[in-house]
Amino acid sequence: MPSRTLPGWTTRTRVRCVHSSLSLLKKQTGKTAAEQRWLQRQLKDPYVKASHSQNFRCRSAFKLLEIDDKFRLLQPGSSVVDCGAAPGAWSQVAIQKVNSAGSDQDLPRGMVIGIDLLHIPPLEGAHFLSCHDVTDHATHAELQALLPSGQAHVILSDMAPNATGFRDMDHERLITMCLSLIDLAEKVLLPGGSLLCKYWDGVLAHRLQEKLSSVFSSVRTVKPDASRKESAERYFLARMYRGPVK
Repeated sequence: MPSRTLPGWTTRTRVRCVHSSLSLLKKQTGKTAAEQRWLQRQLKDPYVKASHSQNFRCRSAFKLLEIDDKFRLLQPGSSVVDCGAAPGAWSQVAIQKVNSAGSDQDLPRGMVIGIDLLHIPPLEGAHFLSCHDVTDHATHAELQALLPSGQAHVILSDMAPNATGFRDMDHERLITMCLSLIDLAEKVLLPGGSLLCKYWDGVLAHRLQEKLSSVFSSVRTVKPDASRKESAERYFLARMYRGPVK
């Protein structure tokens, strides 16, 4: 795992992955004032710079790295489902943590499966289901066919809907997406497994927390340092899956 010396997917309409500071500067031509401010923020962001130097596809990799460093979510030999995986930064972290590329022959080899409505460029050690809807039962069936014994140890989600600009509406849509992960867990998550999902703070966050608490023994809120302070972005880390409520 690369050294995290410096401290996903938020909207589809913004640049998903920044390749170099030079390319960012070029993109300022013809942009609105708001877009130029966003690009300037990217240029100054230490996590963006670190993602370049450590070959991560996006700065969001450092959010998962930080969470995993603290909670040891990803273990060698584990099977992981990465929801909303494009462009693949979280999958990069998961590949290294669970040894799904087999880079350490002394450790058990895990599996990483990424899902996204968008195309995900290939990565050694990951199986990507591009152009797939994580809420679709056909996707669930395909996952079960790919996973060892049809089950995963961890479900990750950094996915979010297209931003409308209306905070309450965007919050509600993301909560709905997160709730769909509980249905996915019922299909593929092992007893004792974990789910990590991004949400935007708001009035419906308690609803999601209550639903998670009904099927997981431990649910906590996490905001890694790599999440911008002004952002409403939070993560629920749910552990010790008990199974669906009967």
